[in-house]
Formats: sequence, C-alpha cells, structure tokens
Amino acid sequence: MTQKRAARGAGTRIGRRALLAGSAQAALLGMLPVAARAASAQIDDLIARMTIAEKAGQLSCFNDEIRPVGAVFNPVVDPRGADAMLADIRAGRVGMLFNGYGVAGARQAQQAALRSRLGIPLVFAADVIHGCRTIFPIPLAEAAAFDPDLSERAARAVAEEASAGGLHWTFAPVVDVARDQRWGRVAEGAGEDVLLNRQLAAARVRGLQGPDLRRPDGLLATPKHFAGYSAVRGGMEYAAVDMSVAELRETYLPPFAAGFGAGALATIASFTDFGGIPATANRWLLTDMLRGELGFGGVCVSDYDADRELIAHGVAADEADAARLAILAGVDVSMQSGLYNRHLPGLVASGRVPMARVDEAVRRVLALKDALGLFDDPFRSLDAATEKKRTATPAIRTLAREVATRSIVLLRNREGLLPLPRKGRRIALIGPFGADRANLNGPWSFAGDAKDGIDLASGIRALLADPAAFVVEAGSGIHEPLPGGIARAVAAAKAADVVLLAIGEAGDMSGEGNSRVEITMPAAQQALAEAVAMTGRPVVVLLRHGRALALEGAVRDAPALLCTWFLGEQTGAAVADILFGVREPTGRLPVSFPLATGQQPWSYDRRGTGRPAPDADPVAPGRSHWRDAPDRALFPFGSGQGYTRFTLADLQVPPRLASDEVLQVRVAVTNAGARRGEAFVRADIHDRVASRTRPVRQMKAHARVTLDPGERRIVTLAIPHAELALVAADGQWRVEPGAFDLWVGAGGEELHSQFDAV
Repeated sequence: MTQKRAARGAGTRIGRRALLAGSAQAALLGMLPVAARAASAQIDDLIARMTIAEKAGQLSCFNDEIRPVGAVFNPVVDPRGADAMLADIRAGRVGMLFNGYGVAGARQAQQAALRSRLGIPLVFAADVIHGCRTIFPIPLAEAAAFDPDLSERAARAVAEEASAGGLHWTFAPVVDVARDQRWGRVAEGAGEDVLLNRQLAAARVRGLQGPDLRRPDGLLATPKHFAGYSAVRGGMEYAAVDMSVAELRETYLPPFAAGFGAGALATIASFTDFGGIPATANRWLLTDMLRGELGFGGVCVSDYDADRELIAHGVAADEADAARLAILAGVDVSMQSGLYNRHLPGLVASGRVPMARVDEAVRRVLALKDALGLFDDPFRSLDAATEKKRTATPAIRTLAREVATRSIVLLRNREGLLPLPRKGRRIALIGPFGADRANLNGPWSFAGDAKDGIDLASGIRALLADPAAFVVEAGSGIHEPLPGGIARAVAAAKAADVVLLAIGEAGDMSGEGNSRVEITMPAAQQALAEAVAMTGRPVVVLLRHGRALALEGAVRDAPALLCTWFLGEQTGAAVADILFGVREPTGRLPVSFPLATGQQPWSYDRRGTGRPAPDADPVAPGRSHWRDAPDRALFPFGSGQGYTRFTLADLQVPPRLASDEVLQVRVAVTNAGARRGEAFVRADIHDRVASRTRPVRQMKAHARVTLDPGERRIVTLAIPHAELALVAADGQWRVEPGAFDLWVGAGGEELHSQFDAV
C-alpha cells in the first residue's frame, strides 16, 4: 500500500447522519421530528382505551369518496361509496383520507370522526405534487431554476392554497434521484444530481410545512419513495431494484435525510423490491436504515395497495401474511388495501404480531395528528371563507408565472435568433401543442382545471404588436398524422419569417406508470419537424416534456431550442416572456439529454472507468464508449444559456482544506454581452485517488449573479470539508486526504484548478 493510499484510509471519519443531511446543515438532524419526542399523556390515554380494531382503524388510510376530485390517479381498489365510508369513519375504522378536495365534504367527514367512540379526528391528505387548484410547473421543471429559495416560495404558496381547500398533508416532495429518463416519474423529482435533490428536498419541506405545522396553512410534507425507487431496471415502473449499499448511501438516501432534517414527519415506502425484498416488507430498509441510520421518528406509509401487492411479489402467502410482513417491516399506515383493518386484530390475537408494534405505529400516527394541531382544533383548515379567499388568487398565479418563466431552459440560440421582436416579423406557431390546453399541466395536476391554462397561442398573441401577422397550425396530432396537416404546416411556414415548433410529449406520457422504451419524439411529430425544416425558415423548437428526450434530426439540429416542460397554467405567458425578451432565460438542465435512448441510465456524475475515451477522440478503439456513440450527452446536466454571455477570470482556490474548514472558491465573472443577464456559476470536484472509484465530476456548489453589460463581480462558492466525503471501501463515511480537481463554470466558460484535502 502506498503512503498516500494509507493516508486516505485513515481520513477524517464523518457520521453518516451528518453526511446524509448535508454538511453545514447537519445539525438539523438533531432536531428530531415531533413524532420522535415523548408521547403526550393524551395519546397514552387514548392508546390505553383503544380496542385493537380501533388501533387498526387509525393505521388505515383510504381514498376519499366523500369529496372525490375529477382526476383518477390509481387503479380502483375496494370502492365503497360515500355513505359506507362515513359509516366506517363513525365506527373508528378510518384514520385518514386522501385525494379528496373541498372544505364542505371534509367537514362532513370530520364530524363523522368526532362522533366515533373515541372522537379521534381524521387527517386529510392528497398527492399535491406541483400545485393544488393553481398548477405550477412539474417539479423537474422547477428544479431547472436551481433556486431553493424559489422552490420554497412556491411550496409555501401551494400549501396555503391546498390547506385552504381542506388538506393537512401532501404526499410530496418526490426526492428520488433519477438517472434513467425512460422512467416516467422523473417528472416528479429534481433530476439526476444529489446536491440539487438535497437542496430542493429541504426547501420544499420548509415551504410546505411553513414555520409552524399547527397553523391552518401548514401542510405536512412526505419525502418519497423510500428508497431507491428511481433505480428500477430498464426504467420500468414498479420493477426490481438492485444496488450496493454504498450507492444507496451516497446517492439515494441524502435527499431523504435533507427532507427529514428540515422537519418532515412522514415518508412513503417504495412500490418496488430492493435487493429481492419488496420495500413494504423490507425491515432492513424501513427500520434499520430509515429509523436506525437516518434517525427518522415519523410515520411510514405504504404506497397505494402496496401491502396487498406483496402477494403478487411472491413474498406473502395471503392478505394476512402481507399485513404481518408490512407492519413488522416498519409500515405504520396501510394505504387503501384495508389489510390492517381486516387482519391486524387476528394477527395480534394469534401472537404473530406483537401488540407493542401496533401501539408503536398508533403512537406515531396520533403524534402526527397532534403535531398538526388536530386534537386542539379538529376543524383547522376547514373554513369555507378561507377556501374562497385563498384559492386561485392573483398572487399565486403571479408566482406560478414567475416559476414557469424561471424553469425554461434555452439550450441553443444560433446567431441570436432569440429574442424575437414583438413587431415586424410574420410568425407561424406550428405543432400539436400550439393551441392545446389539455396538456399544459402534465402529470399529477390534482384539482387543476385545464380550461384555466394559458396556451402558447394565447400567450404569444398577447405580446404581439400585430396579431394579424401570427398564424397557428397544428400540423399533426400528438401521436397520429392529421389529414393534410403537414401540407398546411409547410404552407404556413413558407409564409412566415420564423417558425415556432411546439412539439413533445402529451401530459400522460410522463409520470407514474408512464415508462417509455424510446424517449424520442413521436413519429408523427418528427415527420412534421422534418417537413417544416425543409422550408428553410428559421425554426425555434418549443419542447413540451416531463423528462430529458433523445432528440433526432431536425429537432436536434434546430437553430433555437427551448425546454418548456409541463409548465402548468401559466405556460403560454411564461414562454412568450422568454421568446420576446421580456424575461431572460435563466434555467439550466437538471437532467442530461442523451444522444440516444440506449445510453440510459446515464448521468453527468457517472463513475470513471479504467479505459476512458480521450476527449479528442471519444470513439477511440479499445476505449469506453458504445459502438455507435461516445460516452457523453447531447446536452449534459447544467446546460443552458441566456441572451448575453459571461467570461470567467482570476480563479482563486486555497491550496489546502482542513477538516474544520470550508473551501472558499472565488472567481471573477464579467457580463461580456450587450444585455443584462444572470450568470449561473457552478463548482464541480473530482477526487483523484480514493478507496472506491469516484464520479468523473460532481457539483458541490452553485450561485447566481445578475450583471449589467460590462459589469464584473467576484463570486464566492463555499464547499464544506464534509462535501468531499465518500462511503469508503470499509463502508464508513469519510474524507480521504489527497488531491482534488476543481472546475468552475458559467455559460460555457470553465476554469480548472486543484487543492488538497487533509
């Protein structure tokens, strides 16, 4: 063993909780959730008085059939109707309802709960993923803003609206790090980077829960899905997951720890198996890791019908066996299956499940209700006047537009094609999404109404000085050609000075259950793009999508290319603001766009290989690449540009970083263009020699700075010593001493340096 390797083996050991929570914020894990604190006398008294059937009822969560929303999110399981549900509530067989909306129905249900023998209030939950009544951009789009403060503000606004509609709890945020764009639920999270996922997990939890969960506008957050859910084989929803424990700790657990550290009191177990044992039955995952290693003291909920699905997984013999496995693994609440109601009394009576384990779960649920203030005020968040006052307000719609604008990513802008002038150009908006409202919101839009959305045509027309110089033509359907559609589109393009091509995915092509074998453009839209490009008119592609796509042909090569995601109800206004330069494009990719679908899974921070291909010859024989493509992305993580350009100079990096220090990286940023703009400055590192192979590079800090033309400013990026840690070969978190590469980039400019950690 070399002296350097020996020294690395004896590096600075760092506690797992501290590392997972995230360096400077590690102390947050000392603030254990309320549910982990000593139970109140009231809760002890209730548990002592409860029958086993009433305990099972508190551990049972059901779809709200008293106030259903129009959207259907899950398969129909055990429907019962409103009257039967109210009877079950009065009998103490229901602890919580989910995916209902509206104060009037919630008050009716809560009154039924208070008439039960013990009068324990219900808690009302929902999948409020990116807006309640007012729909914001999908979380992946919002992640493109790289702005935790913006995400926190958005989450706070969503919580205020959702709680006004009679909700206490949301099954969000999704904190699954997603490296395979075939997986549909990429849309619901923050992309492929661990640091960004950590930052946004904490920000969204803080925003949803607010300063005090007992306030009427506090909305309980639920980081999900625990854990490794996004690493499914082949990107297939609900498929198997296998990974090393080191990969779990380094990549998939840190965002959960950040969310728990910010105060989240609940989590949802993954649908998938993990290492051959379904998460819902996986005691190592839900007890040893979640509660032991992460110190989580809150409530763990099964996903929808996931405990019954243990039978289909092949690990449970029948429903009673599935309920036994789930409760013993650490699932406190059964969602929708009804298994706990039907089988926990018998399992306890037979001795197959200890009463102490049931009591532990009940205590957590009751403590959660206490944390929400429901024992003091069962009708908190159930006020009709507040519902009317705080729903779809001008303020929340203004914020939704700001978030949408900040989410847009400009990937290419040859010869300054954008921004467009508001007069003097004939513009053709071509594509199935030009005048479309049905697909603005994307997946999981909960109580949103598509008719409230601003389509692209309306948003663009509102900013034009001469709307008569603007024509809209679909050209094709989303999946199928339209009779004569391409001919009409080509004629419209030829009569225009510039073409806006609005193409991409339908709203139901992303989200849960929407994995794709090929993440390319639907064939009908690709044919439309090729025909329009052949006219020779300059084309601005406006992509609508919930994942990174493998772009081809005329779409890939378009002179201007914008990622416009699923931006919610303010889509048209936000896109128009960017197109005409009312706002500068400031978004950056939170996921890498591949050269081809076959590269998946892929991420910018992939681990190195013993045979890397040289940059000058990425398909060099005998080196790491595919036969027909290099090992790189078309547009990697962090890609994006604005309407000006920036230069970097005078990079200053301290030569050594001690264990009690923060690396202060300084760089001079200059706006070298003619427009005011915002620079996105990012620092990546690489550990040169380690006991385990390391990512080729990994983001460790980022900052934004707004500069006028010609303005120069020093930007400081802070990297705490703990951010250099890895799970070493012996399974322990530590910073191994030695040399690190460091890159600082902004808008295509990049400078390199190095430093030593001690």
